[in-house]
Amino acid sequence: MTDLVSHRFDAIGTRWSIDTSLPLDASLVEAVADRVERFDRDWSRFRPDSLVARIASTAGRTILPDDAPGLLDVYRRLYAATDGAVSPLVGRTLSDWGYDEHYSLVPAPRISSVPSWDDAISWHGRSIETFRPVTLDVGAAGKGYLADILSALLSRAGVDEHTVDGSGDIVHRAPRALRVALEHPRDATKAIGIVDLSTGAIGASASNRRVWRGAHHILDAVTGRPASAVIASWAIAATGIEADGLATALIVGDPSRLAEHFDFEWVRMLADGTIERSAGFTGQIFAHQTVADRISAHRAAAHEGAA
Repeated sequence: MTDLVSHRFDAIGTRWSIDTSLPLDASLVEAVADRVERFDRDWSRFRPDSLVARIASTAGRTILPDDAPGLLDVYRRLYAATDGAVSPLVGRTLSDWGYDEHYSLVPAPRISSVPSWDDAISWHGRSIETFRPVTLDVGAAGKGYLADILSALLSRAGVDEHTVDGSGDIVHRAPRALRVALEHPRDATKAIGIVDLSTGAIGASASNRRVWRGAHHILDAVTGRPASAVIASWAIAATGIEADGLATALIVGDPSRLAEHFDFEWVRMLADGTIERSAGFTGQIFAHQTVADRISAHRAAAHEGAA
């Protein structure tokens, strides 16, 4: 797409853009706004009038919106592939850490543990039964899923070539590849690499966003604490929900386990600056030490020592 036109808006706590070759007509702009509002009203844990807020208030059975089965499928696979480290049940624990509806950013004296899936809920398609009041949080994959939903809405309206960007979680549908920079998690003016995204999606996750008083918004649901070993990750997949969810999972999970459940490529940066990437990643990594570099250096040093 050349000479792109951007439709920009704020949604679910971040900045969005939809890039197309022609401006969206007024009815389509309204349809996008309506669909975003519906998604937020259903899934936001920051709104007192949301479905998530109602579920959190009491245990029982609730009929979920028609987009729920897609969320269930991806979350259940992420939960299994990370041994519970990625979970939609982290909402209460995130609130205790200070990432609550008031954005207090002040951790509570006691941090609630994240309940296990089968002990807390039974979720089948559009029906969820909670055995106790629980606060759902779909932030691990929600931006990517909303990008998918908006992409499908555009396609149904005849806008087949488009890019939906939710602040780094991107769904791209166009013949020409989109060049995406991988932002350095410790310096937003730099990139650690680039990737050319063909039709598909890329998700990004980093612990330098939404940071406060020694905490951040990416929790390991097993420990109930902010993740620390991995500080940034990127996942490339067919859909936005998978790319977004996998980027989160790469912060707390084992890539080889994730590859048993999903088809994707990935890059991630560890806390010591080491960069790991999948064997099939075709982008460019800049002058940073990767795991492969470390292995080569170690072998060279061993060879010199043996000579």
